[in-house]
Amino acid sequence: MVVVNKEDIHPVYEEVRDDNNDTNWLVLKYTDTEITLDSQGTDYEEFKSKFQDDERAFGYVRLITGDEMSKRSKFALITWIGKNVKPLQKARVSTDKAFVKDVLRVFAIEVSVDDVSDITENKVREAVIKAGGANYGTGN
Repeated sequence: MVVVNKEDIHPVYEEVRDDNNDTNWLVLKYTDTEITLDSQGTDYEEFKSKFQDDERAFGYVRLITGDEMSKRSKFALITWIGKNVKPLQKARVSTDKAFVKDVLRVFAIEVSVDDVSDITENKVREAVIKAGGANYGTGN
């Protein structure tokens, strides 16, 4: 069974959730039998660079959505299983994710990916908007 280092992760999770904080993403990775905070930051391209083909990871990112009339923060949980991860390790991710969700509780969408082209900022934002339902604009 995997252990999630909640004590280290939770404060950074709260930073990402805080609209008044610049930190807008975090990445969790496996270290032996533990899932720990790997990194955090403000630049989406740096966030994407954290996902490697030989690793399993979880990403949590804040995106600003809405239209001209109302902007709001939405969150995405990304489950990363690199293309070169061994089958048994891939299988464990699905059960380990439940433990991760005990810490990263609030998100609009959850996506599982193995290619960084699937987590461009635009693709994730579009998925969040689609999951949110109606998107009204002023037509400008």
